[in-house]
Amino acid sequence: MMHLIQEMFSYPFMQRAFVVGILVSLCAALLGPSMVLKRYAMIGDGLSHVGFGTLAAATMLHTAPLAISLPVVILAAFLLLRLKESSFLLPDAAIALISTASLAFGVMVISISTGMNTDVCNYLFGTILGVTQKELWLTVCLSLFVILAFLFWYHRIFSITFDEIFASAVGCSASISQGLLALMTALTIVLGMRTMGALLISSLLVVPALTSMQVFGSFRAVILCSILLSLICFCIGLMVSYVCATPTGASISLLHIICFICFFAFRKIKERM
Repeated sequence: MMHLIQEMFSYPFMQRAFVVGILVSLCAALLGPSMVLKRYAMIGDGLSHVGFGTLAAATMLHTAPLAISLPVVILAAFLLLRLKESSFLLPDAAIALISTASLAFGVMVISISTGMNTDVCNYLFGTILGVTQKELWLTVCLSLFVILAFLFWYHRIFSITFDEIFASAVGCSASISQGLLALMTALTIVLGMRTMGALLISSLLVVPALTSMQVFGSFRAVILCSILLSLICFCIGLMVSYVCATPTGASISLLHIICFICFFAFRKIKERM
């Protein structure tokens, strides 16, 4: 085992993938419980599809992917939040509309500009080879912003997660707090798309939170359990991906699903005792 770990970390791309994956997993674990409890889980899925569309556009324009993805996905996050609060469209319909349009746009752009090649699979399902040195430093800076913002506004996020009316009554602006949550979610999704892929990054937000909720009822306990699960599943998934040459995102997501099944079975057994 130690020999395998030493061999893995002898490669610079594995070192970068590990740092990025740890930071993104931590950010996703912090935000996941609020996203699930506020029923914003599908917004994460919609944003990941928007991210794929922007990555396709960046490929066609031969520009840095994050330079286009970050502002567009952040804008889409606020747009989806506004649509969810309005009566113009049903929330699920609005998310499905934007997700489908973004995914179709991305596939069309890539097929016209470069053809359906390996790069498309890397964007859709993730790759440990895709993280560059510049993206590493950008991920470190933005991840630290997400983590520090969550810790600083923890009580505000806690309030709007469970009772927006009460939060407004005690002086917390629900719209500002939701906007902050949307911003942090958009950043996490864009940063994690390289390792997890556009189709699987939302699972990093949703599944650890759902798994933790099978056993724990406290918001803080759910967050801590989500962090632990995310870090463990990422580390093991990265090793599996390296040894078996499987997509990183798929390996990590399957481990999260296995954990969910185990926690769900434990809860059912405990209820019958």
